[in-house]
Amino acid sequence: MRSSQRLSVALACPDGEWPHADWPPPDNRYVRRAVRLSPPFRVPADVDVVLLRSLDPATEFPELLDALEEPDVPVIVISPRQDTDTIVEVFRGGAGYLVEGDYCTCVLSSAVRAATVGHTYLSPLACEALREGVQRMSRAGTALERFRSQLSPRERQIMELLSTGLGAQEIGLRLRLSEKTVRNNLSNIYAKLDARGSTDAVLRWLGAAPVLRA
Repeated sequence: MRSSQRLSVALACPDGEWPHADWPPPDNRYVRRAVRLSPPFRVPADVDVVLLRSLDPATEFPELLDALEEPDVPVIVISPRQDTDTIVEVFRGGAGYLVEGDYCTCVLSSAVRAATVGHTYLSPLACEALREGVQRMSRAGTALERFRSQLSPRERQIMELLSTGLGAQEIGLRLRLSEKTVRNNLSNIYAKLDARGSTDAVLRWLGAAPVLRA
């Protein structure tokens, strides 16, 4: 993916207008152009990221995925919905999730860039919705803590930051570690959690995916 170049973004808005009239600005450091789409969605072949602004992600996110000619194009969902079931299903589908009013346009730009290098971003309220869902399941919470105990204290720190939407570089800055060290730790974490990558690891860490190994 062209992470070092300015990106082409599709704005898919089945429920109305794109909510950020001033985004992206012409001098945005990450985005060179934005294409607005209406249903039925036909995403141009040169698009790097799709932003889906939706009132009903449970229905419209799968419809968008079916319409994508390039299934590997990353998607970020923007919605007022912040219930656990909706967010988990979108995240399991490989998309980032921003709750409306829970981010600024600078975060939106960073989330777009992060999507092109395989990082799936959750806004703080989206993260909190997942955590609250886990806390309501006391039995699952006990199993989850045993599951998390496989990780070292440093690995737990890294997973906490990863689950809030930070990438390896940002985690390194927070913990005063090199990006290479963070990535090495993430590789060990994925092995311990039987995770296929960052999205799968975060789902397991938050208790939103089945625990495969106690």
